Amino acid sequence: MRIRRTGREWALQFLFQSEFNTDGTLDEGLGRFWEEQDRERGEEEAKARKLGRPEAPEREKKQAAKERRKARRYAETLVRGVLEHHAEIDGWLAAHCENWSVDRMGVVDRNIMRIAAWEMAWGGDVPAAVAINEAVELAKEFSSRESGRFVNGVLDRVRKELEAKGAEGAAEGAAEGEEGRPAAPRPDGDGDGEGNERPEKDGEEG
Repeated sequence: MRIRRTGREWALQFLFQSEFNTDGTLDEGLGRFWEEQDRERGEEEAKARKLGRPEAPEREKKQAAKERRKARRYAETLVRGVLEHHAEIDGWLAAHCENWSVDRMGVVDRNIMRIAAWEMAWGGDVPAAVAINEAVELAKEFSSRESGRFVNGVLDRVRKELEAKGAEGAAEGAAEGEEGRPAAPRPDGDGDGEGNERPEKDGEEG
């Protein structure tokens, strides 16, 4: 199991369903969703036994259960993150969709892009390129090849906006850090710091 890929698929399914069923709280909705996933898996396993397929060794079963738990945690992180930042994410998508409002997009497409946008902005260790590539693959699988190209174009523009904002924020932070800091004295003691600049540190990719 590709844990994060499975988590993204589950998050997409939940977000898709939640657009048509708004009953109850988020926790209640997630509870029903996981019950349905467990029921479907149980039916598949029962069908496999009926067909006489050999059961996986116990060690493999335990590993699969562990991976499902991790995928479930990631799916819930995505769902909660997308819903928490829903307005901001949709603002980015709307700004970078020519002649399209978010409401006019396909339900699958917009939720795929919401997930990827959250990963790019708040996903921490998920590189933007990975978030976009995963979104494109999900669009091809659950929507269409044309959707894959559409999703790629929109998310790439969102990426550029986020990177520009990140660079701007870093520059502002550096400027604020310099304020009030005493300048390093020159050897001749005039105190303007010239000739004592420190080399910049290379940034680490997230």
